[in-house]
Amino acid sequence: MKANLFRHGINLWPPFLLAGIHVTSISADYRQIEVELRMRPWNRNYVGTHFGGSLFAMTDPFWMLGLLHTLGRDYYVWDRAAAIEFLKPGRGTVRTRFDITDVLLEELRSEAAEGAKVLRWFTNDVVDQQGDVVAQVRKQVYVRLKPAAR
Repeated sequence: MKANLFRHGINLWPPFLLAGIHVTSISADYRQIEVELRMRPWNRNYVGTHFGGSLFAMTDPFWMLGLLHTLGRDYYVWDRAAAIEFLKPGRGTVRTRFDITDVLLEELRSEAAEGAKVLRWFTNDVVDQQGDVVAQVRKQVYVRLKPAAR
């Protein structure tokens, strides 16, 4: 699927739309993805800051989706584990970015070449408008070369 069409579709997906999550850009090759969470009256927590679940959700699928598109159909790619650390109250619009490099892709392909499962941790900083880190999210992704591709 073309990245621009995918971006429009995921921005209309009810869990993201209602949470205030907005994918601002996806490069045509899915290697760079930028996401923001906009503060809305319905996505604030009890004390008036961003709901922690929304901070996590804005990072949830993008390492997996980016790797699915960049590694191709010869690989299984799944989310395996996650953790979030809240560092300061989130207010206003917060952002994060996902970057899939050539080096990363070569490492994953090399590690998975013989059909071994690869578990890789990725870290994203969610930053506010001043550039301060609001939360740090870690995601573990499972990658494995499909048997037919070996």
